[in-house]
Amino acid sequence: MISEAADKAGRSAPPAHLSVGNINKRFGGVQALDGVAFEVARGEVMALVGDNGAGKSTLMKILAGAYVADEGDFSLDGNRISINSPQDATALGIQIVYQDLALCENLDVAANLSLGAEPVKPGWRFLPRFLRPIDDLLMEKKALQAIDQLEVRTLKSVRAKVGGLSGGQRQAIAIARAVGADSSVVLLDEPTAALGVVQTRQVLDVVKRLRDTDHAVVYISHNLRDIFEVADRITVLRHGANVGTWQTSQTTPDEIVVAMTAGVTTGSNHAA
Repeated sequence: MISEAADKAGRSAPPAHLSVGNINKRFGGVQALDGVAFEVARGEVMALVGDNGAGKSTLMKILAGAYVADEGDFSLDGNRISINSPQDATALGIQIVYQDLALCENLDVAANLSLGAEPVKPGWRFLPRFLRPIDDLLMEKKALQAIDQLEVRTLKSVRAKVGGLSGGQRQAIAIARAVGADSSVVLLDEPTAALGVVQTRQVLDVVKRLRDTDHAVVYISHNLRDIFEVADRITVLRHGANVGTWQTSQTTPDEIVVAMTAGVTTGSNHAA
């Protein structure tokens, strides 16, 4: 799916890292997704937009392995893959950050970033891994690396309890955890929902830096102002089907709203 606008501008779209095609999903008599297709490259933020019920969250959950598609094709760097469980998605390097973040408020930042994959001290090989003592220094070192990679400057210490952090800081921690899990694809579900102006700015800055880490980023949001700030391309879904894909720099919020609400395009800058 190469944008017509990119061709007209005399430059090629970057090669796709993650591609999905002809994704169908039914829940009883409801067709939630009907032949949906999109792709995202490394170093790119692809926004998925649409009104409630458009199929965005269903598509994200399929990519994360929480749902299984009835039909469809998936590929990474042109190689066919199967996603039938969250374990499959994780093994393939696909990480999702849900709106509820799934952070443990009683633990500190370092513990949250290593949750489920805590480094253990050497020399205790006679014990099962879950009984070996945690290597706190290594866990803190890895946490600092993850935070530094995304330049989360508002966080003073990785030993701070997550329960005492702001909404923007928590979102940044959840994104850092996804980046630190040997991922190449990060799915963000409404990352600025319910955040204030200052906290939203913190999260948008982290998303921009996430692009610079060579991840392929899929970004769901109802906030078109945020989308136009961070997204390279925008894919519009309506009633579970594709409307089109736009280069953000060559479209307008009004055009995207028309596509979302009426399912029609008003310009040539799209690829259906």
